[in-house]
Parts: sequence; C-alpha cells; structure tokens
Amino acid sequence: MTSRRSRGPATGGGKVIDGGERAARALANRGLPTLEFEAGTPYDTYVGTAVLHDLQRPVTDAPEEPVFLVTTQVMELYFGLLRSEWTLAQRLLDADDPIAATTVIGRSVWHFEGLNAAWASLGRLTPARFNAFRDELGEASGFQSAMYRHVEFLLGNKAESLTRPHRRTPKVYRELVEALRRPSLYDSVLSLLARRGFEIPPREDFAGEYVPSPLVEAAWVRIYAEGGPGDELWALGEALTDLSERFSDWRYRHLMAVRRSMGAKPGSGGSSGVSWLERSLRRDVFPELWSARTVM
Repeated sequence: MTSRRSRGPATGGGKVIDGGERAARALANRGLPTLEFEAGTPYDTYVGTAVLHDLQRPVTDAPEEPVFLVTTQVMELYFGLLRSEWTLAQRLLDADDPIAATTVIGRSVWHFEGLNAAWASLGRLTPARFNAFRDELGEASGFQSAMYRHVEFLLGNKAESLTRPHRRTPKVYRELVEALRRPSLYDSVLSLLARRGFEIPPREDFAGEYVPSPLVEAAWVRIYAEGGPGDELWALGEALTDLSERFSDWRYRHLMAVRRSMGAKPGSGGSSGVSWLERSLRRDVFPELWSARTVM
C-alpha cells in the first residue's frame, strides 16, 4: 500500500513500492538485503547523508571540536522538529481536537530525550579542551539560533528584540517576525479553554510577553478539580506540564554544560554567560499550570 501522502514516484530515493512488491523482493533475495542498485542507495538519497556529513566543517584541528559541532547541529534538527510538532498541535487545537493535539504534544516531549542527552557529550569538554577551539568561534553563539527562537516563541517566551540579530537575513527575519506576532502554542490552548466556557482574558497583542493571569490559573484549578485520567482537558494540561518540565531540564543541562566547560566566563555572543542562563532558567513555561498546583 502506498502512502496516502506520497509526493511522487521517487519520494524515498527510488520508485514507490507497495507491500506486495516488498514481499516479492524479500522472497527473491531469500531474506537477505538487496545489495545492488542502479544508482546511489535509496537510503542515502532519502536521508541526504552526503549533505549531512558534508556540513561538519571544523575551523580548527582540535579533536574535540567535532563533538561540539555535531552535537550543536543535532540540536538544531531537533529544534526544527519541535517547531513542526507544536505547529501541528496548534492546528489541531484551533480545530477543537484536543485529544489529537495532546498526542502530538506528548510525542514531542520524548524528543527532549535526544536533546537533553546531547548535553552529556558537551559536558565532557573540560575547560582546557573547549578553550582549544573556542576563540576561533568568534561571536558565534547558540543565542543566535533562529530555529531555537522559533521554539521559544511557540512556548510564549517572546520579545521583539530577540528578532534583531537576524535582520541581515531577510527570509529568516521575516519568518521570525511572523512567528512573534502569531499566537503561541499556549495561546491556542487558552483559546480552546475559552471556547469550552472558561473565563480567559482576551489577548490583542500576541507579540508581547505573556503575563500570567489569575483567571487562567483558576481555569486550570477547575480542570484538575473536576477532571482526571480520561478527561481531555486534564490530559492536555498534563502533557503541557510534561513539556514545560522537559524544557526546563534542557535549560538546566545547558547551564551545567556551560559551567563545566567555561565556568562563569562571558558568553561568546556578548552575554554574561552563566548568569544570563540562570535568568532564563527562572522563567516558567505555561506559568499557571505551575501556580495552580499551589492553589489546589
């Protein structure tokens, strides 16, 4: 059976094949993998392995620099995946399908397993080994990641100033400004709650920093008081709490990796380094989901 969303005859790096043809090939191969292809392997074509591996271009001969570079690139791929997942969850929430949205959000929480594990490798870079290539990075800093900024905006951590580093890259800057002005994932959640009869304060400026509301806190208190496992809004709240917790884990591991590799030195991108990360760590994602637990 071909995919319902197949984009053409060569989606997977070769012609589309169905279950019957796969079974016939396995029989002809006597259960062994196919070893001969007319061109490059379909796997390499589909995944783009040649492009991926060509993207590792260290700027020094320090043997630890590839650890830093590859781990950072892996994180960028995960940021893009989170953006895709949470945008999908938003569409489902806006379509009044919280069950499907909760499934997507819950799946996205598991992506943090890979993201958080990536810090373990970077945490093994001692100051001496990190300093062997750090100066050659110039002003390059993870703070400048446009895809990470999309992730923060989707979580509701917004400020117009955070788009400014990308002004000289028109397409990236335009997309970030659009994301800044659009509702966040949490805004879509609150709109759903409003449609379900909860008293939620309206928001006219989605580009501004989110300000916690006693009304939103009261809504979550009521959802948790009246619901439980099997209730769709209760399940949505739990999935969002999981997401917030895992994101805080990522921030904390970032902080600790920086402390291990460079101590309290100023950051490459002009920040104060550790103290900047500590301030970010104190900012809650989906704040009323946490404050409501004190009220319950």
